[in-house]
Formats: sequence, C-alpha cells, structure tokens
Amino acid sequence: MTTTELTNADFTTRDDPFSLFGEWLAEAGKSEVNDPNATALATAGPDGLPDVRMVLLKDFDERGFVFYTNFESQKGEEILANMQAAMCFHWKSLRRQVRVRGPVSVVSDAEADAYFSSRPRVSRIGAWASKQSRPLESRFALEKEVARYTAKHAIGQVPRPPHWSGFRIAPVYIEFWKDGAFRLHDRVVFARENAEDAWSKTRLYP
Repeated sequence: MTTTELTNADFTTRDDPFSLFGEWLAEAGKSEVNDPNATALATAGPDGLPDVRMVLLKDFDERGFVFYTNFESQKGEEILANMQAAMCFHWKSLRRQVRVRGPVSVVSDAEADAYFSSRPRVSRIGAWASKQSRPLESRFALEKEVARYTAKHAIGQVPRPPHWSGFRIAPVYIEFWKDGAFRLHDRVVFARENAEDAWSKTRLYP
C-alpha cells in the first residue's frame, strides 16, 4: 500500500509510530512547497514559561528525532537546563499534524561531525560567526564576523564548533492527527513511560 492510499481507518490501526511517521513525512515531501521537515520546537525557560520556534528535523529513527543548533542559543540553553522538549509537525497540504514529546539527549560527536560536514561551507562558517540569540549591533557586524572566519578557515575543512551539536528527542508520546469533515478529526496517541517500554495506543476524541 502506498502512502497516498492510506485512509483514516488504515492509519488508526497502525502499531508502529515510527514507520507511520516516515510514511507521512515522505508524503509531505511530495506535497509541501517548502521544508516538509520543518517542526515547531517547544522548550521552557528557567521560569517555566514556554518558548517555541521552528527548526528543521535532520534525522529520525527508533531512537528519536534529531535537530542541530548552537548550544549557546536560547533553545540550546533551555534544553541543556531541562533536557525535555516537544515538537509539532504540521503539513497543511495534507491536513495532518504529528506531536512529539520526550526527554532529550545530545547526539554523539560522530553524528554531529557527519552532519556538520554535509552542510554548505558558508553555513559551516556561519556556525562560527553567529553568536546565536545574543544582541547584534548591526548587519555589518555579522558580515564582518563571517569574513573573519572565512579568512581563518580559508584552507582545508571547516571544523565543527565545540558549542554546536545536535539534540535527540526520545519520544514517550507521539500523536497523529488527521483532519476530518465537520471537525470530526482522527487522533491516535502512542505513549510509553520511557524509551525502553512498549507503546500503548489510544484513540482520542477530536
């Protein structure tokens, strides 16, 4: 069965949330105009006030959902202080969304190095030049930092900054939502206490 043949009844009877997510993401890749891997990332500050912003999912498997960032950024500091986060994917073209919640871990150096080396060279320079989330006096100041690090790394590979790496959310909650007529949506939740446990599945009222 292809992803385009999945009906509401089909997806609500599925037992593996990761394979279902992979199918939905692949289908979104064919229908979304920009960034089908974009997701809203929610964290909380030290005062408990929630914070949210869009990031790009760069990898996922049964271990969890991976994105990369500057650890000295606002989201980086909030996650390192709490090590819990949530994501929400919304694919308007498909009228679907997926919510993910769980504890967070830092990816291995090997994973971070491999992804960093795959980025365009200018993006790797930018990771050094940008003091992400901190005050910037002018656009010129940023461009000057880009020029400085471009000169510094003019020859050879651009190494990964020590403050730049990835986070993995190991989900304990994954909810699949599909739009239904007259707001009678289909919702299915996969939940578990921790990443080692088996999933329980519950269908929710819309």
